[in-house]
Amino acid sequence: MLVQPKTLVKMKKNAIKMIGLLLCAIFCSCEFLEEYTGGNIGNDPNQIKEISFIDEFVIADGMLFENTLIGGLSGIDYENGKWYLISDDPTAPIRFYTANIEFNESGFRDVSINGVTELKDKNGNSFSEDTVDPEAIRVAANGTIVWTSEGNINNGIDPFIRFSDQAGNFLSEALVAPKYKFNTNENIGPVHNGTFEGLCKAYGSNGYWVNMELPLKQDGVEPTIEDTESPIRISYLSQNGTFGKEFVYELDPVVRKASETAFTINGVVEILEYSTDQFLFLERSFSTGFTDGGNNVKIYKVDASNATNVRNMDSLEGETYIKATKELLFDFESIRGELTDGIVDNIEGITLGPVLENGNRSLVLVADNNFSAFGPQLNQFILLELIN
Repeated sequence: MLVQPKTLVKMKKNAIKMIGLLLCAIFCSCEFLEEYTGGNIGNDPNQIKEISFIDEFVIADGMLFENTLIGGLSGIDYENGKWYLISDDPTAPIRFYTANIEFNESGFRDVSINGVTELKDKNGNSFSEDTVDPEAIRVAANGTIVWTSEGNINNGIDPFIRFSDQAGNFLSEALVAPKYKFNTNENIGPVHNGTFEGLCKAYGSNGYWVNMELPLKQDGVEPTIEDTESPIRISYLSQNGTFGKEFVYELDPVVRKASETAFTINGVVEILEYSTDQFLFLERSFSTGFTDGGNNVKIYKVDASNATNVRNMDSLEGETYIKATKELLFDFESIRGELTDGIVDNIEGITLGPVLENGNRSLVLVADNNFSAFGPQLNQFILLELIN
């Protein structure tokens, strides 16, 4: 029931490389890949030169695992040799999956779900329907599950960041600043479905970074097809859940022009810090009414080293500050023709994976298929390679 991955045959060029791989297998016990245990890619934060496509894998629509429908995969992480995925299904059980994901530098060998865990509320009970909207998941070295919910702003339910154990039990939660919470003033606070979308481990510390998908109402407007001022905040989160410094990133305009009645959005759906103040940002634009799904997804290299700390700015409008800089690294339009039915789906999750045999870092992404509620979509996994 699984779509088989495309195969890219790569011949070894000389005996020296073969010997090197054999020695790796003997001395590193790596059948396919070297183990990855942290977010560091190297000593030079500017060394990522490009990203290349390796392969795609699709889990068929409608597949079940332990009576749960596999879908809505909006976040992915790799920690201690184990893969984690979070589903944004707003109905019980609110859950994360574990998976077996095998690949080498030629492509995927297998992607399959091998475990599911319900995330419980503070009292150890199942969440009520439509009270949480899970989006991002990261796993600490000690196994703690860190996850975000966008809440339900239309119903006055605040977003949150929570810490759970491997059994899904509540441990603690971040103290969210008032500016990120629902506000009865229609001109202040987050917009519905535009809050804590992305989360990553902070490089060189035990903390995290969390990003807004869309601007706060008092900071700017949501992106349109025209150029707008659409700044989002990225906040540092300490290990104990305390918010710290914040910097600003400017969103691109919506890529595709649509009819006046169409739904459009562009926002940052996930982030990765790979060296101090150096990030990869996954930015996704979506417009309804297109047969290829209407998604345009890009990976930006982001430098926040000179960005202003805007934590104490209640509103960004009229303020003077320096934003993080961004440089396009990878546009998924360049590989659309190599993907199933030419579809770049609703890609929302990204994580660094193991080191490939050639020494380059792997990058694995996953798409949220929205449970195909708005038409056929894909549980799409994409394997990329970071080239230094």
